[in-house]
Amino acid sequence: MRTCRAAAAGKFTVVLATLLLLTACSSSGPSPRAWAASVCSALTPWRAEISKLTSSTDQQMTAQTTPAQAKENLVRLFGGAEQASETARRKVEQAGVPEVEHGEEVSAGFSASLASMRDAYGRARSTIDGLGTGEASTFYEGVQDAVEVLQREYDASALDTSRLDSEELKRAFDEVPECR
Repeated sequence: MRTCRAAAAGKFTVVLATLLLLTACSSSGPSPRAWAASVCSALTPWRAEISKLTSSTDQQMTAQTTPAQAKENLVRLFGGAEQASETARRKVEQAGVPEVEHGEEVSAGFSASLASMRDAYGRARSTIDGLGTGEASTFYEGVQDAVEVLQREYDASALDTSRLDSEELKRAFDEVPECR
C-alpha cells in the first residue's frame, strides 16, 4: 500500500514540476509598448528631480550663503538625486524584460545605467559631506571638483544604445503617451 502511495506521490510531483516549468517557460515579458510605458513612468519623476538638482546646484554655487549652508543644501540635493536614481532603477527593474530580441540586455542596460548614476550622486554627496567649511574658497573649490567628477561619471554612465537597437522599442518609446 505504501509503495502505491509513494509511486503516486512521485508521479504527482513530476507532473506538478512539469506544469510549473511549462508555465514558467510560456510566461513572457511585457510587450514593447507596455515596457516602454513602465520605463518612461519610472524616468519622468527622476528627470524632474535631476532637473531640479541641476538648477539648485547652479543657484548654490552663486548664492550668497555660508559654506556650511551650501554644504547642507548640496548634500541634501545630491542625496535626493541618489535616492531618485535608485527609485527609478528599481521601477525599471520591476518593469521586467521586454519581449524583444536582446530584451534582457536592454533591461539590464537601463538598470545598470541608473545604478551608475545613483553611485555617482552618492560619491558626490559623500565628497561634499566630507569637505570642511572653515575656509570658503577651499570649500567651494572642493565643491567644484566634486561637481566636475560627478559630471564625468554621469556622462560615462549613459546608456550605450548601440548594441541595444530594437525597432519595436524605438517605435514604442515614440508612441506611448508616458514617453511624450
